[in-house]
Amino acid sequence: MKIEECIHYLYEKYKNDLSGRVSHSFPALAAVDPDLFSLSVVTADGKSFSVGDKESLFSIQSISKPFSYALALKQHGSEFVEEKVGMEPTGEDYDSIIKLDDLNRPFNPMVNSGAIVTTGLIGSGVKNTKKDELVGYFSDFAGRELDIDQEIYASERENGHKNWAIVHLLRHFNLMTKDFKDDLDLYFNQCSILVNTEDLAMMGATLANGGVNPKTGKSCIDPKNLRHVLSILLTCGMYNYSGEWVFDVGVPAKSGISGGIIMIIPGLMAISVYSPRLDKRGNSVRGIKVCEELSNIYNLHILDSAGPNSTKDIL
Repeated sequence: MKIEECIHYLYEKYKNDLSGRVSHSFPALAAVDPDLFSLSVVTADGKSFSVGDKESLFSIQSISKPFSYALALKQHGSEFVEEKVGMEPTGEDYDSIIKLDDLNRPFNPMVNSGAIVTTGLIGSGVKNTKKDELVGYFSDFAGRELDIDQEIYASERENGHKNWAIVHLLRHFNLMTKDFKDDLDLYFNQCSILVNTEDLAMMGATLANGGVNPKTGKSCIDPKNLRHVLSILLTCGMYNYSGEWVFDVGVPAKSGISGGIIMIIPGLMAISVYSPRLDKRGNSVRGIKVCEELSNIYNLHILDSAGPNSTKDIL
């Protein structure tokens, strides 16, 4: 089955699956239409396919974490970043307060504590603020200019009590500077960037294409840092479902509590799904089912030698 036919098949198969519930982490997120559903694929050579509510915008939430991590790596190098944030799975909820490793670091940059530290490392440019640098970098991956949803940002900032608790503890352990409140504010902005599944698939395809955006040709991340990002996504990208994800699906991926998922098949393509109804771990119910089926249909698991070798095998 070719990939365009396959995503239409999976959309029809799961469009009436109404299990799970939207996140109630803050009011603006709880107010989304729970029935929205879309799938997008972008290949490493730039071909794109979508089905469903592909133009519906939603906040990127935790799917922002690998891209802010990539920006911190770009600005500071991996050795400096790894002194601040570890790379081990936690087995804990993504917003747990807070668990540090034996080197006094957050366990990885895909949980909130690690992501807040990572975002706090991002610096401003010659002419840009930190926020401009971050949004501009995300936009390079998406191949278009992205925006922040001010309503979602305000709702997160006013109701993100666990994140406020986390950042105060990070400051207590000297993992944040005196600007920690501004750094958390940048993190709230980061999570409030608006995307659709086509944007996410393009961002993932940039990772799949050796760090080069297949639409614009812009190089967004160098090979060494790309390997770090994909490694963290493989082992830590799916909250405390990450081990089971590697076992069943076996590709780098990231989810967010708005209902988005991206999964990256290096050298081949990226797939994104949006469906706001979540399971108890904070992952999209329909999204997980779609990704599991796609992995099985095309043998995408990194340890499966029978998988596709090029886009010719899926188009």
